[in-house]
Amino acid sequence: MNVLKFGGTSVGTVESLSNVKRIVESLPADTIVVVSALGGLTDKLIATASLAAEGGDWAPEYEKMAARHFQIIDTLVVEDKKETTSEVVNSLLLDLRRTYEAVALLGDIPPRTLDQIVSFGERMSAPIVAGIIRDAKLHNSLDFIKTEKWFDKNIADAALSHDLIVKEFSGKCGGPHVTGGFIAQDRDSGQITNLGRGGSDYTAALIAAALDADMLDIWTDVDGFMTADPRIIKDAVVLPEMSFVESMELCSFGAKVIYPPTIYPVFHKNIPIRILNTFNPGASGTFISDSSDCDAFPVKGVTAVRNTCLVHLYGNITENVAKINTRAYNAMARNGISVFLLSQPGENHEFAFAISSADMQRTNKVLNEEFAPELIDGSLSSISTTSGMSTVAVVGEGLKNIKGVKGRIVHTLQRKSIDILASSEGSNDTALSFVVDEKDTVEAIAAIHGLFF
Repeated sequence: MNVLKFGGTSVGTVESLSNVKRIVESLPADTIVVVSALGGLTDKLIATASLAAEGGDWAPEYEKMAARHFQIIDTLVVEDKKETTSEVVNSLLLDLRRTYEAVALLGDIPPRTLDQIVSFGERMSAPIVAGIIRDAKLHNSLDFIKTEKWFDKNIADAALSHDLIVKEFSGKCGGPHVTGGFIAQDRDSGQITNLGRGGSDYTAALIAAALDADMLDIWTDVDGFMTADPRIIKDAVVLPEMSFVESMELCSFGAKVIYPPTIYPVFHKNIPIRILNTFNPGASGTFISDSSDCDAFPVKGVTAVRNTCLVHLYGNITENVAKINTRAYNAMARNGISVFLLSQPGENHEFAFAISSADMQRTNKVLNEEFAPELIDGSLSSISTTSGMSTVAVVGEGLKNIKGVKGRIVHTLQRKSIDILASSEGSNDTALSFVVDEKDTVEAIAAIHGLFF
């Protein structure tokens, strides 16, 4: 049994949905299809909600969204499902209209209301796709994807979701089975929540892991993972295969092929992932498993996280690497702040790490609280932040064990007069990362890509 996930671009138009229909109907019936909202709809739902809250004329935008869905229904949904599908979508659109009216009256969008608004995308796309595909059965993902609160975020309750997924799909004959991704329900309050941007990938992975699927296919609008962003590097090529760890590192450092949490559930079950192109279904794509051909491609890719902030801690306390590393990292983790890179202390008693610029103020507050005693006694002299950076990462299985590879990268960047503001060999042997000025991002990626490819 395979689980297939189709993203927004794959379900965005009559043409792309026709491709989805052909792909799914060519496969065995015991297939589970996870779909995103129609391409661009989530952004449109949010923008229209903001317009309503600001007192603007939101109705024309709402009508455009409604017309788009009904046009797809009229064109593609099979005749014997057309009436039922139209009724389901029309009911959801009426609920959406009432929600926008409430937002307009209130002049504000409470977070729980925004979660409800963005959920309409998948709640409408799933019945439409089920109506397009022959013999498809519709399932409501709100019934089996549950979340819990972690700090101020909604995260999947993996154990509860696992049990509910098994209950929902076990013993179900016929198919294929269609459900919406991204959306979820709070396990305690029952309120509609979601798994965050890219959450449809994660929904598909949770289902695949719970049902011990043979494969997880992520259908998107690219032929697979590439050696670099093709918008930056014109001669970037598709990687035929890579390991779970390599794909996790590339995603964590900015490659937007898969939502990073997607990989964990299937990784632990050793369920392979294929990245495939809905618009070029004949392409072989990228095969992700527990191993890869390191000899053929010692370096798998070069990517970057822009809008990076570099945090510096100065003082004698940095001489105790284990202590400051553990305390700083744990303090960040407790507050839901991701660290891209840890740079070992140098001779000037400096310890540095890279984070998203969006987390800069919160990080400053967290670290000042964590190291308040050391700031008072002087063993930590100061905490400072520098924004306007990018973290460039080079990824490949066993990369740290290849003699001289880091030196070659450093030398290549220096020849281009690109300053390396911090560097790290990562938490495993798969990634080397470097912080550079944001203006040097493209040149740094191009230089490193040229070195290895």
